[in-house]
Amino acid sequence: MWRVSAALLTCLTLVSPSLADEPAAESKAFDANVRAVFSVSCVKCHGKGGEAEGEVNLLTVKSPRDLTAQPELLRDLIEAVDSSYMPPEDEPNLPQEKREQLVNELKKLLQVAVRTQEPPRTPIRRMNRFQYNNAVQDLFELKVEVFSLPERMMREHGNYFQPQTGKMPARLGVGSRPLGKSQLIEKRLAGVAPFPQDLRAEHGFDNRGDHLSLSPLLLESFFKVSRSVVESPDFHDKTCGIWPWFFAPLSKKESESELAVETRLRRFLTRAFRRPVEEDTLKRYSSFVLAKLKSGEPVPKAMKAAAAAAIASPRFFYLYDERPDDMPFSDDFDLASRMSFFLWGSIPDESLLEVAESGSLREPEVLAAQVDRMLKDRRLKRFCDSFPAQWLQLERIITSEPDRQKFPQFYFSKYRASMHMMLEPLLLFETVLIENRPILEFIDSDFSYRSNLLEAWYRDGTRSKPTPVVISFRRVLVTDRRQGGLITNAAVMVMTSGANRTQPITRGAWMAGVILNDPPEPPPADVPLLNEKPTEDEAKLTLRERFAEHRKRPDCAGCHRRIDPLGFALENYDVAGLWRDKYENGRKVDSSGTLFGRRDFQGIVEFKDALLAEKDRFARALAEHLLSFSLGREIGGADSLALDEIVQQTARGNYRFQTLIRQVVLSEPFRFAGHQPEKAEKASQ
Repeated sequence: MWRVSAALLTCLTLVSPSLADEPAAESKAFDANVRAVFSVSCVKCHGKGGEAEGEVNLLTVKSPRDLTAQPELLRDLIEAVDSSYMPPEDEPNLPQEKREQLVNELKKLLQVAVRTQEPPRTPIRRMNRFQYNNAVQDLFELKVEVFSLPERMMREHGNYFQPQTGKMPARLGVGSRPLGKSQLIEKRLAGVAPFPQDLRAEHGFDNRGDHLSLSPLLLESFFKVSRSVVESPDFHDKTCGIWPWFFAPLSKKESESELAVETRLRRFLTRAFRRPVEEDTLKRYSSFVLAKLKSGEPVPKAMKAAAAAAIASPRFFYLYDERPDDMPFSDDFDLASRMSFFLWGSIPDESLLEVAESGSLREPEVLAAQVDRMLKDRRLKRFCDSFPAQWLQLERIITSEPDRQKFPQFYFSKYRASMHMMLEPLLLFETVLIENRPILEFIDSDFSYRSNLLEAWYRDGTRSKPTPVVISFRRVLVTDRRQGGLITNAAVMVMTSGANRTQPITRGAWMAGVILNDPPEPPPADVPLLNEKPTEDEAKLTLRERFAEHRKRPDCAGCHRRIDPLGFALENYDVAGLWRDKYENGRKVDSSGTLFGRRDFQGIVEFKDALLAEKDRFARALAEHLLSFSLGREIGGADSLALDEIVQQTARGNYRFQTLIRQVVLSEPFRFAGHQPEKAEKASQ
């Protein structure tokens, strides 16, 4: 985030959208009151000598249009001012009234910017490994897994996940993949090897279009996987639900007629390609099958060859819009795919395709009804197996190892207590979703799911005798507000700590990126790390005092101003996530601070209250994460107005999670593919 002087912030309040409408009259005022101030007050960091030390040269801003042409710049300005990150501490403070006025004016400018810019297009992207597994499983209606997915962090036991009931059970059984290979022993197709796991984007997800490349080697893997699926000895009439109508031998009445083959292929390819198959494509597949039948191959083998070709086709494993250039919105079939890969991580079912074929899916009432239906389907478990672990960055806990000498109770046999901890936030996520509870319970909840080990851990730092494979969790009442929610969860505390000490900067960066969706920039390369083992003099200090040196550097102060209050608010939790009032040296833990420059807090409970007072900010951050996950792209300034609407509607729905998801699907970025503004105007007439 670049720095903005107090003078610049004040002068920008003079900018308004009317300038874009009346350039001649207002341009003079802009020159006198904005550009002149840029030249006098902002050259130090943003334009001295025609070069900018900061990320932006503000001397290039010569008119309001120069700002409205840069929605990303406007979005950053709004965030910096509204969060009180700017002006910097060494500049005169901006009065709150003036700050609010500035934010309102900048938001007006951003409205102009968004309305005159082409919205981002939903990128073409291939399925990631998780989606490919699900899509193949659903296409063939397999009763077994295609291949094991280590990225699924939580394993369900006993089919507790029943979203149609709207209720999570009081007791349930789950497993954790890192608890051992036994968690990966599940019914699956023998002989099918998965292609490599897809990497996550920085501060993003593993379904981002700009990260899902397709190398020749990976393309070859798709071909190998497609053949191994249908050739697996476990792929037969007992495991494949579509066998009777697709793979089974033709009846005497059907014989080997072209019509019978085309009928089967039409239904199958429509499901595989997620829209009615084109006639020339259908002819190619049917000719291929008929040729094999005429050569003497049995029907199941010929149809398997066609099926293998389909699931190795880019039409299957690529997601992209097929609407005409002059159509501003995604067609109903594209919309159906976008919904199903968002909520189910897989292809649309036949019911959703039927609604799409009717041409009514884009209607808001119909779209909302389909979202409600999909939220009650068991396939929603795929969303819970994918989104929350990535959103919360829980994979980091797998490599977290508190010092064995200081925390011996953390380890048992060949396992670690963190393997229980990682399941608690995932179960909380599922509960808030299935029961349609307010998303504010992610910040502070009066319930949780705990195993016996976790119950003892939170109570007094001990642990009970653990169960290593299937772990029994029960729903418990949380009366101590130091617990409850995601941000004080033991898993988060452990994975944001080192082996010997807590890492408030890491915790603050996690809070900024995950909870507020405002990740900080990486630190300068020449910033020395804090010693894990302090010197004799350092050992007498608190962590806050030891980190004070970093704040003295001008290139560090801006980020520390943002993330220090977030990280030090959690400082009462030690490396293992246990409560402490004092450090080992006897010094009292100071977890006080000021959130967004205006909400003072003393301790974690008041910090939670401060966050809850900014509930729209959290709702917007979670909406941004969800929208990015659903579209497979980064969220930008052009999405700002849509996010404003999502948050407003979610607030009217008491911040309930399913309301938020419904509003994401109903939003313009989700429903519209991206278009030229003039085309949108014609389409709306």
